[in-house]
Amino acid sequence: MPQTSYMLETSHATIAVAESGGSGWPVLLVHGNSSCKEVFRNQMEGEIGRRYRLVAIDLPGHGRSSNARNPRRSYCMPGYADMATEILDRLGISRFAVLGWSLGGHIGIEMFSRNAGMVGLLATGTPPVANSPDSLAAGFLPSEHMNLAGKCSFTEADVQAYAHATCGINAPFEEFLLDAVRRTDGRAREAMFAAFAAGWGADQRHIVETCDRPLAIVSGGAEPFVNNGYLRTIRYARLWDGQVHVLDGIGHAPFWEAPRQFDPLFARFLAEVL
Repeated sequence: MPQTSYMLETSHATIAVAESGGSGWPVLLVHGNSSCKEVFRNQMEGEIGRRYRLVAIDLPGHGRSSNARNPRRSYCMPGYADMATEILDRLGISRFAVLGWSLGGHIGIEMFSRNAGMVGLLATGTPPVANSPDSLAAGFLPSEHMNLAGKCSFTEADVQAYAHATCGINAPFEEFLLDAVRRTDGRAREAMFAAFAAGWGADQRHIVETCDRPLAIVSGGAEPFVNNGYLRTIRYARLWDGQVHVLDGIGHAPFWEAPRQFDPLFARFLAEVL
């Protein structure tokens, strides 16, 4: 089935949207920091995309979307979650699941607190952290590339380093991954990282420990940014399958690097929650 692509105006930015050809329940796909919706190509063009109505968006300041009209308002977890809610409302979608990668997973957790129609979230590359420096330090691994996550201006060396680290050192690599990093509004990284460190938005650990809707956690065993040990310390209210799924030898983007391992988990999660 062919995909459709279009632009939608929101109060935050003009947002680029792509939909798969599936006619089933809607699933929102939210990419990570300095990436774009095309990173979900395997799912959009595969069996899951043929079955479900996958809706992939470029965040403000990313991909083919415009930069944020008000960076301070939009480039933070509450701003991104508000923008995603606007998109869903414009599309008439009231019941949906979310796949969130890295920053997208944090946005998905933020959405749990404001979208009663959100029936479940699969988060990957995302540690649900509390609003404290200690929790941030526990949830993320120290890494030279973590310093780039909040850097405004990138050199070409930064572009190369960040793109390769986020998509997976051993993952298939294509030029669009570099183009996505180059295109990203540097203020999106800088403002988001500063707001996150300052505790703007919901206490994400509290949300996942109290929300009664299904949350799936899938992480790469060779994750360079997320502390997998931390993921197991959380007392989730409703952890799907009763476990954190860790895929051996896989990096930060399992859905891109290893779709044959990731997609069966994703498909089973959607079948159960939708």
